[in-house]
Amino acid sequence: MTKYLEIGQIVNTFGVKGMMKIVPFTDDVRRFDNLETIYIEEQGVKKEYRIEEVKYHKNLVLLKLNGIDTMDSAEELKQCYIYIDREKEEPLEEGIYYIVDLIGLEVYTDDGNLLGNVEDIYNTGSNDIYVVKNKEKKEILLPGIADVIKKVDLENKKIIVHLIPGLI
Repeated sequence: MTKYLEIGQIVNTFGVKGMMKIVPFTDDVRRFDNLETIYIEEQGVKKEYRIEEVKYHKNLVLLKLNGIDTMDSAEELKQCYIYIDREKEEPLEEGIYYIVDLIGLEVYTDDGNLLGNVEDIYNTGSNDIYVVKNKEKKEILLPGIADVIKKVDLENKKIIVHLIPGLI
C-alpha cells in the first residue's frame, strides 16, 4: 500500500495572497477541514506544508498554506498534486476502499476465470465503474454494486465478481 494518498490537484491561484484553487479527489470534500498539513509533490519530491485556511467555492477547495504568501509563489505550484500521509487518516468503514489500493488488482469471476486487472475506477454519480483490462487490452466495465462486486481481497490482491447477464 502507498504511504501517501492523493487528494487533489492545484489548478489555479485565488487572489493575491497565495491562496490556491484545488480540484478535490475525494468523496467528502469537507475532509479538508480536519487537515493540519498536506504534502505537495514537485519534480518527484514531496514537501510538507501547514494549512492556514480552508474555504470552499463551487466544487473547488481554496487552500492557503504557510509560506505561500503571494500569487507568484502559488502560481509555481499550479498543476501539482496534493497528498496526505496515509497513517494520519481515520480507518475506512467496512467495504470502503481507497481507489489507489484497488488499481492493479486481478479480477476473477466467481467461477474462477481471470477477467483482467483493474485499470481505473470512476464515479458515475449513482455508483462506481471498475475499468478492467484483459491481456488483449480489451476493457470490461463493471458496476461497483453488491450484485457484481462480491469480494475485495487486498491481502491477496484480487477481486471476485459475479457477472450478471448483459455485462460482457
